[in-house]
Parts: sequence; C-alpha cells; structure tokens
Amino acid sequence: MKILVTGGAGFIGGNFVHYLLREHPKEQVVCLDKLTYAGNLKTLEDARANPYFTFIKGDITDTETIDRVFKQERPDVVVNFAAESHVDRSIRDPQLFLRTNVIGTGVLLDACRKYGIARFHHISTDEVYGDLPLDRPELSFSETSPLHPSSPYSASKASADLLVLAYHRTFGVPVSISRCSNNYGPYQHPEKLIPLTIRHALEDRPIPVYGTGKNIRDWIFVEDHCAAVDLILRRRKVGELYNIGGHQERSNLSVIKTILEILGKPESLIQFVADRPGHDRRYAIHPGKLKDDFGWRPAVRFEEGISRTIAWYVNHRSWWKAENP
Repeated sequence: MKILVTGGAGFIGGNFVHYLLREHPKEQVVCLDKLTYAGNLKTLEDARANPYFTFIKGDITDTETIDRVFKQERPDVVVNFAAESHVDRSIRDPQLFLRTNVIGTGVLLDACRKYGIARFHHISTDEVYGDLPLDRPELSFSETSPLHPSSPYSASKASADLLVLAYHRTFGVPVSISRCSNNYGPYQHPEKLIPLTIRHALEDRPIPVYGTGKNIRDWIFVEDHCAAVDLILRRRKVGELYNIGGHQERSNLSVIKTILEILGKPESLIQFVADRPGHDRRYAIHPGKLKDDFGWRPAVRFEEGISRTIAWYVNHRSWWKAENP
C-alpha cells in the first residue's frame, strides 16, 4: 500500500510518518508538505534515509501540483494533516486558514475523485464542537454533537469536515474523519502551549498564560493519536467520523505547573496576560465509538507522556532553537 501524508513535516503528520515507517516497514509513504513556518525537514531526517519514504515539497491548494503528485505517485490512501492550526494566527489572518483548510481540502478531494483511492482520511479537531462550561464536568461531545466553532481556525476545520462528507455522499469518495483532542509530544512547534512552556522554563523566561489559566483541555500523547488514525485506516468502514480523546483533562495552568515542577523551575515564571478573543473554556470529547468499533483506548497516561515530552525537548535543543533562534 502507498500512503500519501499531507502536512507530514508538521507535528502530528511528522509523528504519523515515523509511526507508519516503524509499524508498517514494507509500505510506501509519500509526504507532501509546503514547508511553512510549522513544517520542518529536520523532523523527517530519519525518514528521508528510508527507501520506502519519499518527500515532495508542495501546497495542497495548488491544483497543478496536486494533480502531478497523484498522477506520478498513485497513492492508495491519503491522510490529510495539512492545515493551518494556530488559533491566534487565525484571528490575525482568517483568509489564510480558509485557503489552506477549506480550499486545500477541496483540491485533494477532487484529485481523489479523478485518480481513485481506497480511502481519504481527514484529520479534524475537537474545536469544531465549540466549548463546554467549566462547571459541568459530566458533559462531553460525541460525534453527533452540533458544530459550533468559536474561531476562524475551528470554523475552517468544520467547513472542511462538511466538504469531506459531501464528497462522500455526492461523489462516493471513500472517506473517514477523525476529530482529536489536544496533542502533545516530540516535534511540536514551539508556539504551542506545552513546548512554549518547556522552552521558556529552560531559558528562565516568563511563561505567558491567557486570562486565569483555568481553561481546560483534554490531552492525548501524539503516538496514541497516530495509532488511532492507523487503526481507522486499516478497517473498512467508510463515511464514518470518530472522536479521538485522551480522557486526560487538565487546566492550562495545571499543565504549566506540572512542567515547572518536573524541570525544577519556580512558579514565579508564570505571567498572566490578557485573554484571547473568544477563548474556549473547556474541550472534552467522548471516544466511545472508536472503542466500541475497534477496541481502541489511549495507552499513555499524561504523567508518563509529559515526562517523555519534556525529556525530548531537553535532549533536542538544536531542533527547537533552529525553529526559534
């Protein structure tokens, strides 16, 4: 099987490339990435030495490039990780997110129609559901919950989800979608909460915290996410949507304090700043459908995952220093 991974030089896509090459060593993996600020070829150094791996620089919104890639590579499966994903950036430049996340997904779907594939799997986000109140911990989102995005980023992802499902119903494209909670682990861009906190703590710099820091996220170690996506691909159900959740809810402030404690750094580094516009209060999704259909559950507890993540950033300073000199 030949798998085209778009956005494979990014955080989750890069981890997925490594996962595929490790778990399915005889399958061909083709990575397409535009190499924006969030894409890093250093993430793929080991993969590029593998004869079963091919890297192509390209933009999913470029119809000619996508047509050429599909014509030359003839992938059996497409996994679309390519996306603009930082909420703050979507507030500053919504149009960029619409082009990449909506138009780009449409370009890929048209290529899938033209050349034929066994599966188009679209990587979405739990943010398409909006947020939940902090005082109702019993509530969580299921796959049938209404879409209520809060930011241009999550609105663009919700739009792409609907487009994917429409191509399945109208044109018969064999699709699946997964919506995952907050990922953390190696190779995450330093602008995100956990790597930013680690980096600032290591350098004894102030750690900015939006508002009161009480906003809650459900955290999942990136390898668990990769395993879940791979499982969905291997099963023959099409037209399905799955939530991938970690059942590891933590407030942003709690996550930061945990990192500081592990690194032996003082909480005085925490610096509260003005809150983000439209900041979601709490995310929580229920992965029961994935468990019922495939028996999946996350394997890595937050305490283990965050320790492994911190150790990776401590031991790979050249990677994140190159990203943020």
